[in-house]
Amino acid sequence: MRSRYTAFAVGDTAYLLRSWHPSSRPEQFELDSSLRWYRLDILSTTAGGPLDTEGTVEFHAYFKHDGGAGSQREFSHFVRAGGRWLYLDGVVAS
Repeated sequence: MRSRYTAFAVGDTAYLLRSWHPSSRPEQFELDSSLRWYRLDILSTTAGGPLDTEGTVEFHAYFKHDGGAGSQREFSHFVRAGGRWLYLDGVVAS
C-alpha cells in the first residue's frame, strides 16, 4: 500500500499498473497532475502476512490541489500472486 501511495505521489503510472491485479487493472490510467499527495495514514489492516494470500488495508490519504485540499479514505483489497502483493480493488469510504 505504501509503495502505491508513493507512486501516486511521484506520478509513477507504470508502477501503479504493474502493481494492479490483471483481473481488475484498467487498460489505461492517467493521474490528475493537479493533485499533490502529501500524507498517508494507515488506519487498519487485516491479514497480509507472510503466509497469507489476501489482505486488506484501510487508509486515509491527503492531497492538495489548485482550489485547496482534500482526502480519500478507502478500504483496499490486495492479493498475493507470483510472490508479489497486487491491488485488486477498493471501496471508497464516505
